[in-house]
Amino acid sequence: MTVTRPLALITGASSGIGYQLAQQFTTHGYDVVLAAEDDGIVAAAAALARDGASAEAVQVDLRNADGVAQLYRMVTDSEQPLAAAALNAGVGRGGKFIDTELDDDFDIVDLNVRGTMQLAKLVLRDMARRNSGKVLFTSSIASTMPGSHQPVYNASKSFIQSLAEAVHDELRGTEVTVTSLMPGPTDTNFFHRAKMDDTVIGRMKFKDDPAEVARQGFEALMRGDQKVVAESMSTKAIGLANRFLPDSVKAMANRVLSAPVPR
Repeated sequence: MTVTRPLALITGASSGIGYQLAQQFTTHGYDVVLAAEDDGIVAAAAALARDGASAEAVQVDLRNADGVAQLYRMVTDSEQPLAAAALNAGVGRGGKFIDTELDDDFDIVDLNVRGTMQLAKLVLRDMARRNSGKVLFTSSIASTMPGSHQPVYNASKSFIQSLAEAVHDELRGTEVTVTSLMPGPTDTNFFHRAKMDDTVIGRMKFKDDPAEVARQGFEALMRGDQKVVAESMSTKAIGLANRFLPDSVKAMANRVLSAPVPR
């Protein structure tokens, strides 16, 4: 008898939290489809396939509707129904709102919000019809605070956080679960890509471990939790404090972390 492994889709999986999430899935018996825009997605899939899982790479731009539709078709063309999806692809950009380029802002909205929402709707409709499946949204503790010097990114994560928690409630009583993963500052290439190397948060030496963030996110997904703040105790403390601090204080804290450090 041939035993079919469950199938998971992970976006933004070429490195960082996305790659570590993919590793969690393969370690726990899933085949995976990995998606990202950059060339590193091919090497990521090859590395995971060495561990005995089936790992397919899809190089695709999820900022536009055609790219999302292409990825969805490739996943659903498989005979394996999609058991889980980790919607992790995202991008940021540091800087004051009046100073950043509008095209950079649109990239954030198109990938973090529009593309993620489109893919989630497609995937969740299928899961709801089957009454089976799990979806993980990578949000952020940034979703809980106004993003001074990172305004569009934080706003995009606030959208995702609200969406994830609402859909989690809508699917209550079904066998489909939605979980949001809320990392803090994590040791990935995110801050370099967001042009934040010269900020306090970009220079922090003790960022969270993406492997541990992914482990906590995966375990929360498997439990069907509504959300999880990951990874370290300091990140969890920030998440807790943000429930009670006024928005003006949180905006100031975000500015201290995200504004360029004077030379």
